[in-house]
Amino acid sequence: MPKDQRIYWNPLLETLPREKLRALQTKKFRRILDWAYSNSPFYRNFYKEAGLEPGDIKTFEDIRKVPKMEKGMMREVQQKDPFPYGDMIAVPIEKVTAFRQTSGTTGTPVYQACTWDDWEWWAETWCYILYAQGYRESDRVFLPFGYNIFVAFWAAHYGAERLGCEVIPGGALNTEARILRMKDLKCTAFMATPTYILGMAETAKNKLGLDPARDLDIAMITSAGEPGGCIPATKKRMEEAWGAKVYDHIGLTEVGSWSYECTEQPGGQHVLEAYFLVEIEDLETGEIIEKPGRNGKMIITSFDRLAKPSIRFDTKDVIRWAEYDCPCGRTFRLIDGGIVGRADDITKVKGVLLAPTAIEAVVRSIPELGPEFEVIVSKKGELDDILLRVEIMPGKEGEEQSILSHLKDQLRVRTNLGYRVEVHPYGSLPRYEVKAKRFKDIRKKET
Repeated sequence: MPKDQRIYWNPLLETLPREKLRALQTKKFRRILDWAYSNSPFYRNFYKEAGLEPGDIKTFEDIRKVPKMEKGMMREVQQKDPFPYGDMIAVPIEKVTAFRQTSGTTGTPVYQACTWDDWEWWAETWCYILYAQGYRESDRVFLPFGYNIFVAFWAAHYGAERLGCEVIPGGALNTEARILRMKDLKCTAFMATPTYILGMAETAKNKLGLDPARDLDIAMITSAGEPGGCIPATKKRMEEAWGAKVYDHIGLTEVGSWSYECTEQPGGQHVLEAYFLVEIEDLETGEIIEKPGRNGKMIITSFDRLAKPSIRFDTKDVIRWAEYDCPCGRTFRLIDGGIVGRADDITKVKGVLLAPTAIEAVVRSIPELGPEFEVIVSKKGELDDILLRVEIMPGKEGEEQSILSHLKDQLRVRTNLGYRVEVHPYGSLPRYEVKAKRFKDIRKKET
């Protein structure tokens, strides 16, 4: 463990021996389970139907007896009172002080209730994230996103303030104005989705004649909302474009801010285990995976969220435990390479399992290709067809044949699949500020 305790937001919890951390998780799980059972009609009925009572959970291994919940249950319960959250909430409706909702990219949005204590909890978890990534009181942090009903970086705003940073909200500005404000105010850090981080750099160069790596003072960038921050090729593009360190973070509206990279960047992300329990479930057998290196579906519990508890929530995100420890000395376990993909998105194409992140890793590793792309999986008769739309960087048009040959070769090596590739004019593919929608499987719609 490093002698310098100043690298930790909470040295006690972040370096807690594994056996003590496991004991803490068991205690906190039993507490949130009892809270939900006692105060949420949904959870009480859910567990009674499963023949479970809070007293049945005595050991860490007993946690696996608790039935999982899914996003569909959250949507269904919203049809009940109290409006608009339904009987999943575990506090009187008068105690709810903040409304948030999911983006709705996988269906009807889920409404999230927060008490003031919940919001303080959100901010505290973000302090762990930002402090581990090097944010300090001296930093001036710009948030280039519209402050809306999505949680996005709302909690990051309050977490940065709690940590002592100066925070500048840039929601009402367009991209060009945001970049100029960051330049004028000499901001040292900002947070955005990987798509928008690359899009801002593109706008700075093509519309403002600015080189972010040379003309701005950004030293740190926190990315979230998409898997790009944990894809080495995408991260490299972002870091080169801005001349800054890019750190990934993973959070969910329904769960909270549960995972983050630290300054050591060992290739994985810490799970904030003092506040969350992450379990990895085998996609076929349902067994809980403890050993590193095996992909599985993430089941997660938020220990300290009271208004709308999230207990053994099946996220559908595919992750794996890392085989290595982090040099930073934190005892929180690492997930290797971030989120591999979503169980819903990892689909069979031509009999081969395909994760959209694998395509992104290839496209973003070829510097002659532009920052945006699209993938459309469809049927051509009885056969699957994959169409990949890309852009070629300005000045590289004469190398199109060799670029596409290299692209197809790399796709074949990385995904074991062949693709039809369309080249579109630079800047013509959609640009996104929040979550990008690059992967479209339209086979079901066609049938």
